[in-house]
Amino acid sequence: MDMLLSIRVELSRTPLATALVYLPWNAAIHAVLATERETDVLAYTNGRGSRGKLNKVVLAYSGGLDTSVIVPWLRENYGCDVVCFTADVGQGEKELEGLEAKAKASGACELVVKDLKEEFVRDFIFPCLRAGAVYERKYLLGTSMARPVIAKAMVDVAKEVGADAVSHGCTGKGNDQVRFELAFFALNPELNVVAPWREWDIRGREDAIEYARKHNVPVPVTKKSIYSRDRNLWHLSHEGDILEDPAKEPKKDMYMMSVDPQDAPDQPEYIVIGIVSGLPVSVNGKKLSPASLLAELNQIGGKHGIGRIDMVENRLVGMKSRGVYETPGGTILFTAVRELESLTLDRETIQVKDSLALKYAELVYAGRWFDPLRESLDAFMEKITSTTTGSVTLKLYKGSVNVTSRSSPYSLYREDISSFESSDIYNHADAAGFIKLYGLPTRVRAMGEKGVY
Repeated sequence: MDMLLSIRVELSRTPLATALVYLPWNAAIHAVLATERETDVLAYTNGRGSRGKLNKVVLAYSGGLDTSVIVPWLRENYGCDVVCFTADVGQGEKELEGLEAKAKASGACELVVKDLKEEFVRDFIFPCLRAGAVYERKYLLGTSMARPVIAKAMVDVAKEVGADAVSHGCTGKGNDQVRFELAFFALNPELNVVAPWREWDIRGREDAIEYARKHNVPVPVTKKSIYSRDRNLWHLSHEGDILEDPAKEPKKDMYMMSVDPQDAPDQPEYIVIGIVSGLPVSVNGKKLSPASLLAELNQIGGKHGIGRIDMVENRLVGMKSRGVYETPGGTILFTAVRELESLTLDRETIQVKDSLALKYAELVYAGRWFDPLRESLDAFMEKITSTTTGSVTLKLYKGSVNVTSRSSPYSLYREDISSFESSDIYNHADAAGFIKLYGLPTRVRAMGEKGVY
């Protein structure tokens, strides 16, 4: 049985002449626009669209204005069925409310929602954490890590529903278009990719609203945020409005995951992070699943104003952009893992790991998650942190995270060696010969400069 679509038909300019009619999805929709007094006939059939023919498209769907408009645009331009897909990566329950009704009202034949929180943290966030991947000294890659897990799920859904294409609502200026499409290419190169923002004539919010009105798509009535935000279990990003001027300070009411450090509790809080092979497993002795552990640390860290970053970064597409990020739980975990490594890794290993971490971060930022190079680096990181096991005690206080204790059964620290007291293992007199050999290049250069031969 065909699903029914509720549409408004304006019979005249007066609101009293408005009726609700119900038509099957594959019927032609006739809407007389009250303001233009013209008939807009949309043949929502399985025929060829104005730009070609696709059978079925899986659309990354949020329920906002842009993706709501993309649904009828795909049907009109490609003559296809549209399956909306929403990934739950921890953006919050409110973001998922009413999505099915919105998707179907826009013309979608189906909405698929998948809970990816555990997979997101376990298979994407934790490997980056273990690698110490930080982009341009500050960014903890919150959005960058979320895109490949969403794209992977979209490819899976496309196979399940028999779709021959996938689509996203990323603009032509951002990084996300690259991240999604590289993942699609890597996981199923036979899928067609449709990026409406690179094809259509819509150039802004007003154009989108007008398109929605003409195509009888319910426009979200919620007040549009002055910021462009992306939220998941790892972080919340803010862009736009006054942030577009790097000289302006963010407004206090912009933040949503963390309190202002000035308003944080006046008493510090101590927490203990348990780590096994470079990955966190417990908080204060309580073992938790990856997603549950991160959620708890977000709550604790947010209460103390932890994890606020304001930075100007270099986008993959070439331009600079200014963004503000809130990553309370992630900041705590990065501090804990790095501090435990100070006990378990030797100098040469730390230096090599840090150098490769930069490359790892660049690959993730650039959307190359499924590249063999990223996977090979991950194998190295897994091997090198196999002994990074132990616990770290942290002190949280008004936006700061400080280490107060660290311990590991694989610690390379030896008090009997490091102590200033003499020991059988380290003889102070041995340092003289070492210094002479280590400083030989310096001594030879100085002799040449002074003419001493």
